Amino acid sequence: MPIKIPDALPARNVLEKENVFVIGESKALHQDIRPLKILILNLMPLKIATESHLLRVLSNSPLQVEVDFLMTSSHVSKNTPREHLFSFYKVFSEVKSQKYDGMIITGAPVELLEFEAVNYWQELSEIMDWSSTNVTSTFHICWGAQAGLYHHYGIKKYPLKQKMFGVFKHTVEDRHEPLMRGFNDLYHAPHSRYTEVRLDEIEKHKDLILLSASKKAGVYMVMSKDRRQIFVTGHSEYDALTLNEEYRRDLEKGLDIEIPENYFPDNDPQQEPMVLWRSHASLLYSNWLNHYVYQATPFQLDQIH
Repeated sequence: MPIKIPDALPARNVLEKENVFVIGESKALHQDIRPLKILILNLMPLKIATESHLLRVLSNSPLQVEVDFLMTSSHVSKNTPREHLFSFYKVFSEVKSQKYDGMIITGAPVELLEFEAVNYWQELSEIMDWSSTNVTSTFHICWGAQAGLYHHYGIKKYPLKQKMFGVFKHTVEDRHEPLMRGFNDLYHAPHSRYTEVRLDEIEKHKDLILLSASKKAGVYMVMSKDRRQIFVTGHSEYDALTLNEEYRRDLEKGLDIEIPENYFPDNDPQQEPMVLWRSHASLLYSNWLNHYVYQATPFQLDQIH
C-alpha cells in the first residue's frame, strides 16, 4: 500500500523517481480505507531532506499511511523556506485536540546544549506529554531519543570526546521483541551525534528495555515496557549521501571533523559511499508500523488514551 502525502510536497517527485509507492491526497480521497495517521515533528534544520528520508522508510509497508508534519511555534527554522513551512506544516495548537496512530520525533542539532537551554524545550515537553495519551506509539530519533529518554525517564546524556560519526555494526539484545523480527544477528546503522546515553543507566531502569547496541556506538535501540515509546539513537532513515553532506558541511565550517567511519570505500572521501543499512531501515520502520501502530491502535482514533 502507498504512503499518502500532499500533492505538491517536493518529496513526492523525489520518491516517485525512486519507484517508491506514494499516493496524492486527491487520489486517496476515493479509497475506502482508514489509513494510519502519523504525525512527524520535524526538528531537523533541512526539513525538506528529512521529509524525503522519513517518507521513504515509511512507504515500504502494506499499510496506507497518512502523514501530518509538525513544527514548533517557539522556534522557526532558518534553513527551510517559510512558504514550505506554511504550506505543509502545522503547529501544536492545530493538532493537540486530535489523536494519532503513530508519531515520529526527529533529531535536532542542539546536542551540546542542556535540554532546558533549548529554546523550544518547554513546547517539546508539552508535546511529549501529550503524545503519551494521544498517540498509540511514538518513535524518537537521535537527539529526539535522548530528549524523550530524559523527559519521560530521567536518563541523562553525556558529551563524547569526539563525534560518533559513521556506520557501525550492531547486535540484537532482545530477539523476542517484534520490533526486532527479521533482523540479522549483526547489522549496520548510521550515527551522527556528539552525545550519548549510557548502557548501565538504561539497563538499571525498570521501565526500559534495551533492544540493540553497538560495541563502538553504544546504546542504539531502547523501548518502554508498555511498548508505546521507542528510542533510536542513530539515523537509520538517512539516505546514501547524508553523512557525506554533513562531512562536507563541517569541513567548510572549519570544524575538526573526522571522516565518517565505515562509510566511504577504503576510507576515501572521493569514492561513492556504499549503503549498508538500507534493509535494516526498511525492516525497522515496517516492524514499527505493523506491530506497534497498526496492531495496537484502535480502529476509532478517539479511543486512544
